[in-house]
Amino acid sequence: MRTLILAATLAVAPLAAPALAQTVAPASAEARASAAGYKALTLCSAVHNATAAGGQRSPDSVDANEFVGIYPTLDPLIHDLTATFTGHRVSVAWDETGPPRVAVWRPGGGCSIMPVGWTGPAGVPATAPTPSVPPVADLPSGPAAGDAVALAAAVTGASDGRYGGGTNTTAVVVLQGGTIVSESYAPGFGPDVPQRTWSVAKSLAGTLIGAAVQRGEVDVDAPAAIANWQVDGDPRRVITLDQLMRMASGLTSDSAGNRTDALYFGGTTVEEQVPGWPLIAVPGARFRYANNDILLAVLAIAPTFAAHPPADLFARLGMTDTVAETDWRGHYILSSQVWSTARDLARFGRLYLNDGVHDGQRILPEGWLAHVSRPSGPQPEGDFGYGATFWLMNRSDGVPADTIAAFGNRGQYVVIVPARNIVIVRRGEDPTGNRFDMAAFTRDVLAALDQ
Repeated sequence: MRTLILAATLAVAPLAAPALAQTVAPASAEARASAAGYKALTLCSAVHNATAAGGQRSPDSVDANEFVGIYPTLDPLIHDLTATFTGHRVSVAWDETGPPRVAVWRPGGGCSIMPVGWTGPAGVPATAPTPSVPPVADLPSGPAAGDAVALAAAVTGASDGRYGGGTNTTAVVVLQGGTIVSESYAPGFGPDVPQRTWSVAKSLAGTLIGAAVQRGEVDVDAPAAIANWQVDGDPRRVITLDQLMRMASGLTSDSAGNRTDALYFGGTTVEEQVPGWPLIAVPGARFRYANNDILLAVLAIAPTFAAHPPADLFARLGMTDTVAETDWRGHYILSSQVWSTARDLARFGRLYLNDGVHDGQRILPEGWLAHVSRPSGPQPEGDFGYGATFWLMNRSDGVPADTIAAFGNRGQYVVIVPARNIVIVRRGEDPTGNRFDMAAFTRDVLAALDQ
């Protein structure tokens, strides 16, 4: 790990924006501010987190990957915005008279997006807590047990569009029996380049909850400890931590369940944004994929972070290039805002292959794998089931029924196959509308490896 020092100021030239018809209405102030926040935070995290991990990302690389095919409301705006790097800050102007959007990086803590008009020091620690557990040795690499030619063909196919036209694979790591048997990176990426996990972070959040259960600090079957709900007669008081983990809280929100723009890019905070939504269904009766459910679950265990911050768990697993970012007041955004490398995510998957035991020590409760794999709550429609913070690949042909997976926006996948002792990590920057077929890729990788 290297500490980042940026002394120079660097202006990032905007890419040419597509011509818009004259009949298109000007973008609202809210949309422009959100686009600027998206750009400031993404550039800050991509560049600074890579440097801290010993890698390197350029603003041009971020333009060519992270800023291609983003949310349709923001995509036409983001390329016209100019970003300026000054030390540990990235600023993006979005209004002729208003203040710029600002993202700030802290050693060990990644970046936070500040609210519009922010002028003071960040309300987060200057340096994240130092992990109390030393990092472990790197993952070993070796030959695959199976058909190496078929495995190489599948990994190559991930990059050449075989599993989805227009997709952009940035990294693949295949772990067999604890050994890396295939590893591939796109230009500009590499073993020391973290990417945003997006919703893969939800499964990391579930793992932090499991670690708290193992320490005796949390009961997933008890009502979630959300301070705002502790009023006589509040119907939300009965929502359990497990129901939050299974996307079955019954809560609603003002947009699709996987969009939390005011928090992710707008500068509001977890405590301001998340606890206030009302019930719309009986808790435990309806599946609704929602960032808010996981954010609430993490908020419920927040008191444990003083002694056991996420960085501690990452260090114990050897995930030394992984950072959980926070809002500007220091609350972890563990529904999406974790930056990690492909190798670190393979280490994360390995923990579940061993049912929560690492280096001879039990980190997760015995049977936690079975708990997160169990579709005991209401189930989503479509190709995949859902357990507790993990997707279930129990409907996928050619894939063992016990396979669980962490899925994230823009093509982030961690597939864990306990029956075969295999972890498959695929990182991507897939534009909106171009979906990578992870089930088919998983099937082909498994077919190439020995039973």
